[in-house]
Amino acid sequence: MRRSVALGALFFVSGCSSLDYYAQAVSGHLEVMWRAAPIEERLHEADTPAPLKQKLERALVIREFASRDLGLPDNDSYRRYADLGRPYVLWNVFAAPEFSVSPIQSCFPFAGCVSYRGFYSEDAAKKHADALAKEGDDVYVGGVSAYSTLGWFSDPVLSTFINYPEPEVARIVFHELAHQEVYIKGDTVFNESFAVAVEEEGLRRWLEREGTPAQRAARSDSRGRQAEFAALVLKYRARLADFYAKPLPAEERREGKRRLFEEMNGEYAALKASWGGFAGFDRLLARGPNNAFLASIASYTELLPAFRALLVQSQGDLPAFYGAVRELAKLEKAERDARLAKLAP
Repeated sequence: MRRSVALGALFFVSGCSSLDYYAQAVSGHLEVMWRAAPIEERLHEADTPAPLKQKLERALVIREFASRDLGLPDNDSYRRYADLGRPYVLWNVFAAPEFSVSPIQSCFPFAGCVSYRGFYSEDAAKKHADALAKEGDDVYVGGVSAYSTLGWFSDPVLSTFINYPEPEVARIVFHELAHQEVYIKGDTVFNESFAVAVEEEGLRRWLEREGTPAQRAARSDSRGRQAEFAALVLKYRARLADFYAKPLPAEERREGKRRLFEEMNGEYAALKASWGGFAGFDRLLARGPNNAFLASIASYTELLPAFRALLVQSQGDLPAFYGAVRELAKLEKAERDARLAKLAP
């Protein structure tokens, strides 16, 4: 059992050559799994607080909807609950070279190369990020509320997201189950953009059935802001990529980089004003945008328009959509990217 858990943990957690890193990956995942108990049991325990019981009951309804209405895997994932006693289950560290918007890959024997490294301790994540920064790389550390073991284990509902508003809980469950439906070893942008497309459509259907008019309106507003923010990030990622390609001295590159990020901050301020002062993205930019930050956002959004278009081509039939995505997953990356590029509006 311990050996299987260890191998499974190494499958999905971003890797590095350090034994210390592997040890924290295995022990961190073991803690999550050992803290998990069936939700049905928690519902019948006298010491489970009433508000938590209500949240867990709704989580089971969301879970049934995911398989019955969205065609996502029907297994034991998200039918157990784990209280971790901390705000995030993982902290991901993204890194990119000083003059590149391409993330530094962490390659791993089972899961392939991914665009980040995950740590179960915030201090360990910051320590790793500091070491990369000292080497001259741009770094970005982000807390993670949930992750997927790709079906190797029964992923639990976690205390790190159970108290979110119900639409957010649903979104997370749909996203993580999507990774069990289709996953390509070594292609983070494909995997995350696909999962975001599934979560979007899943949440739309969930709110149509279970949501209130106020929740549906809030979701529409939120999606609009997210699209505008993602467009801003991708715009400056492209501008910086073009700028870095120029054969300039390092100091001119640094000055140009500083200027472009300053312009990005100015455009973000204008966006906030157009949103009536909504500041929901401020925490993402709290330490100032850099190449690693751009890479982290692009991982989840770069191919999203293509997957949305493919869902439309599938006439909204999710099983057919999953089948089409699986066919794409069989292709070599170059051909896969070319087909996705043709799909994108």
